[in-house]
Amino acid sequence: MLGSIRDISTRTVAARICPLCEATCGLLFGLEGRTVVSVEPNHDDVFSAGHSCAKGLGLGRLENDPDLLRTPLIRDGDGFREATWDEAFAEIDRRLPSIIANDPNSCAVYSGNPAAHHLDPSFYTLPLIAAIGTRNVYSPASIDTLPKNYVTTLLYGTGLGMAVPDIDRTSYMLILGSNPLVSNGSTITAPGIGKRFDELRKRGGTLVVVDPARTRTAEVADRHLAIRPGTDAFFLLALVSVIADEGLAAPGRLGEHVDGVDEILALAEPFTPEAVAEICGLDPDVIRTVAREFATAESAVAHSRMGSCTQEFGSIANWIVEVLNIITGNLDRPGGAMFPVPPAGGPTTWPANPNAPLVFDRWRSRVRNMPEAMGEIPAVCFSEEVLTPGPGQVRALITISGNMARSLPNSNAVETALADLDFMVCIDGYVNETTRYADVILPPPPLTTRGHHDLALTHFQVRNVARYTAPLVEPGPGQMPEWQILLRLTAIARGEANRPIAELDDEVAATAIRRAAKLSGRDPETVAAAVDDRVGPQRLLDLRLRSGPYGDRFGEVPGGLSLELLERNPDGIDYGPLEPRIPDVLRTPTGRIDVVPEALTADLSRLRATLVQPVPELVLINRRQRRGMNSWLHNSLPQPDEGQCALFMHPDDAAKRGIVDGDTVRIASKTSAVEAEVHITDSMRPGVVSLPHGWGHDGDGLRTTRSASTPGTNVNALVDDLVVEPLTGAPIFNGFPVDVGRVVTRDPEVIGS
Repeated sequence: MLGSIRDISTRTVAARICPLCEATCGLLFGLEGRTVVSVEPNHDDVFSAGHSCAKGLGLGRLENDPDLLRTPLIRDGDGFREATWDEAFAEIDRRLPSIIANDPNSCAVYSGNPAAHHLDPSFYTLPLIAAIGTRNVYSPASIDTLPKNYVTTLLYGTGLGMAVPDIDRTSYMLILGSNPLVSNGSTITAPGIGKRFDELRKRGGTLVVVDPARTRTAEVADRHLAIRPGTDAFFLLALVSVIADEGLAAPGRLGEHVDGVDEILALAEPFTPEAVAEICGLDPDVIRTVAREFATAESAVAHSRMGSCTQEFGSIANWIVEVLNIITGNLDRPGGAMFPVPPAGGPTTWPANPNAPLVFDRWRSRVRNMPEAMGEIPAVCFSEEVLTPGPGQVRALITISGNMARSLPNSNAVETALADLDFMVCIDGYVNETTRYADVILPPPPLTTRGHHDLALTHFQVRNVARYTAPLVEPGPGQMPEWQILLRLTAIARGEANRPIAELDDEVAATAIRRAAKLSGRDPETVAAAVDDRVGPQRLLDLRLRSGPYGDRFGEVPGGLSLELLERNPDGIDYGPLEPRIPDVLRTPTGRIDVVPEALTADLSRLRATLVQPVPELVLINRRQRRGMNSWLHNSLPQPDEGQCALFMHPDDAAKRGIVDGDTVRIASKTSAVEAEVHITDSMRPGVVSLPHGWGHDGDGLRTTRSASTPGTNVNALVDDLVVEPLTGAPIFNGFPVDVGRVVTRDPEVIGS
């Protein structure tokens, strides 16, 4: 079924959900034929209510980008030649199966950020991985939220089972490591978050932002604490220390479901505001004030994001965020941190299995012995797994909408590894810094040909809503749906290259039908018959929705949720505000919350040791940009400001080095060096400099006209892939030491490296 479309003269307008970020704003696409000619906010969307950011409104430019690939490419010498789909898959079938047959782990899979927000890869990547039989699976999760996923798994039983801020009802919000007015939120799906902050103030609430930089979010906060990068864990423990010392802990009804409250209060006591003030760079009285305000507020919630994950003590910082919400009684209550109900179901709605192992550290990487997390190896291991000989050495790679060469740390090593592979297949719309090393590139079809329901992000919604937007047009001549691309690769990996797509799809659906039947209490024949008019991701989504928490149970519950119901309601269905879900939401072996898991308490000794270590003179943090989405929007949505890749530096730090605004500077870490223009601003804390991420669009072979003309500076070239947060293997993107000096003569060897 195509999306709900209405004619306006020669133009049709249809609802779409933006797939770019976690805000999931509702949009209206204007089409003339198959071409997107306008994108506007959808004021009738039940969740976003007319909000959209510059990225979403620029989707038409992405859809119409002349650099987007429209046909498969096969390597031909140092370049590529256009090919038919049959030729492309024949080349893959000629070269990939022998690598897999020799050792399944020698074929790696990397699934990028865009893939996480589309139905096709969400449903069909796992069958591909299973067909290959590899454990070398990577994604941005391990360079982003992994410490947060790890903590929520230990405390609540599932990495997706995160408690999100009930921002619409809280009276006190504490944000660390996040700039949602630019990023639009993350691990919090809250479209129009600026309006939500406005409403917080109107009802007399307080917003506190802890960030080394005066970001756009910090500018609107009631209190901005310019903390020293990488010290969030100390600050948070100091808050708990004050709460313990002043008898402000009050878990309330949570006390019936939580173990270890007294122990965590005792563990935090030594981390007084005075003890951590110097390392955090904060006034102890301010720390004490925030602790008291948080503990005594009518409702309060602490929320952390990427900045708190990609630092030396990411797991401890995210742990104490949860502890803070728990010991003040603000977990699982209106205005606190609450658990959404994903309409298509998920780990927090499916039946609990007390015997299920934690999805962490079930196996280890070959070279560095790094722990697996949620079925993936930390992405920092990729280069060494390719470049280190021996059994299991990665020799082939399949990427799905991922630009590893600009997303992973130590970019130079990543590109060396990509060039060393025997065979590489990329599902991607661009010839970019990663895909230029491919042997075959398979372009996905336009956004307008896809249905959209974000399976992952519904776990983080600040309100329980269900939304779906159907495809607006059928795939055109020469276009192949991404789910069919993935199934063709699955067939090749299984040695069944000529097997019909329909048979493979039915096989995937059969597994989903059995699961839906079990969840809904219906027999498999009834379930299969209810969805027999659908194929591909629409069939799999319908199975999930109908067997989910609001589902119609395949006809048993009249008016219950189904894909057909959402198709008739393209603006979405509102199921109301978040409701308390403890203990039913817990998936821990005991069905309880242990706030002192051994893995985390043991790491406190490493934290204490840092208190006596010298503080680096200058450290670097990354930053987000309004029109940036990692690396992959830079070609279609160039940043509006000049100096888009400037190094931000405080005036005092610049003066010490004889640097003036507009100078070219050399930024060096122990891993590499890059050059950038400097912008002197008091928005940075002294001792801290900042570069945006995702840039560095340079080198031979690119077909990204706009971004290659203004390549920018690649901050990830500076990030060390060997220095990681030990519990999870997450890299340290924030707070690592650098040297900055004025460049007299520009060095072409390091510019934008």
